[in-house]
Amino acid sequence: MKVEDFDYPLNEDLIAQTPLVKRDESKLMVLDRKTGEIEHKKFFNIIDYLNPGDALVLNDTKVIPARLIGEKIDTKASIEVLLLKDIGEDTWVCLAKPAKRIKLGTIVSFGSGLLKAKCVKIEDDGIRHFKLIYEGILMEILDKLGNMPLPPYIHEKLKDKDLYQTVYAKNIGSAAAPTAGLHFTKELLKKIEEKGVKVLYITLHVGLGTFRPVMVSDIKDHTMHSEYYSMSKSVADALNETRKNGGRIIAVGTTSTRTLETIASKFGKFQESSGTTNIFIYPGYEFKGIDALITNFHLPKSTLVMLVSAFSSKEYILNAYKVAQDEAYRFFSFGDAMLIK
Repeated sequence: MKVEDFDYPLNEDLIAQTPLVKRDESKLMVLDRKTGEIEHKKFFNIIDYLNPGDALVLNDTKVIPARLIGEKIDTKASIEVLLLKDIGEDTWVCLAKPAKRIKLGTIVSFGSGLLKAKCVKIEDDGIRHFKLIYEGILMEILDKLGNMPLPPYIHEKLKDKDLYQTVYAKNIGSAAAPTAGLHFTKELLKKIEEKGVKVLYITLHVGLGTFRPVMVSDIKDHTMHSEYYSMSKSVADALNETRKNGGRIIAVGTTSTRTLETIASKFGKFQESSGTTNIFIYPGYEFKGIDALITNFHLPKSTLVMLVSAFSSKEYILNAYKVAQDEAYRFFSFGDAMLIK
């Protein structure tokens, strides 16, 4: 199976540059895998497709303002550092640009020395390990100095950092937002709960894979980067109860999907669990954890397009993407959504 099989032409004018002020007024495309029917709705209509006894699973990870612009202490050259993963003792795996200027021992200063980063390890593809040097509380310093790590296809400056967080973001640790969740408001979630749907939260911290394209021609040769996930006992019990009672499990986003599938594949059911996953879902995969999926429109040739194609079919998804363009849907992180049921 070739990466090129998951390519599609995209009108770049449809790439959303800014989020909607009213999150739940984005468009919603509803795909029925059984009939092939496609409906066009608003996102707040999602409640009409959720039934009492269903479980809606959301990723409560919180994005770190992890994009830092600094300068080398010795040459004053400008350096961009993206914090990807905390590996302990104030040492982080980072993506650095331009990486060729970062050698072992290089020190980068941010905010006139409020934060410094010393390179302690060099890896390929622009990856560097930095020991962070600071006084006080790191997250407070990052709130002051850092920017949200928006994808490279977004060129507009984000006016409010919270617009790149879900309204239920809680556990700090992501290098990118779980964007399918950006459409929900607190009011909509309350209405969903009042309908008798269980609203449940798991965690997956989005990491390097989000920023890396597939570089192989055969998708079976691609290796996903590992990401931390966690599920509590109460959520596992609620999911098992949902299944037992005949309810559906609806994943909000590919990150929730990967977490649910990781745990269901490992244990044959849901149970309290945490660890790292590098699960790669593409056509041919047999789903064990989810019954429906809420997701955004993803980049051509991305692992995310492969995942949603696995949940229905490549032909159905790529046709839906064509229809979405004909109907002027907005694409990618700040774009519109689809429900695949």
